[in-house]
Amino acid sequence: MSIVYKCRHCNYVIGELKQSVIETSQLGWDKLSSEERDEMIEYKTNGSIQMNIICDNCQDALDNNPTYHELENFIQ
Repeated sequence: MSIVYKCRHCNYVIGELKQSVIETSQLGWDKLSSEERDEMIEYKTNGSIQMNIICDNCQDALDNNPTYHELENFIQ
């Protein structure tokens, strides 16, 4: 099983964990609300898990351009 951390805006793969067993509390997932879990965690058919988060570059773009928060997708 692998856990892939991917930017929800630009699809950049930020990192990947390849472990057979891992406690979700070690990853901080127990601190997420159910809405955040539904939004961020995607279970793939191949058994992997994708975490949809924001990379530093996209976060900088959002910080510098607050109107981007209104857009569904600001990467063209």
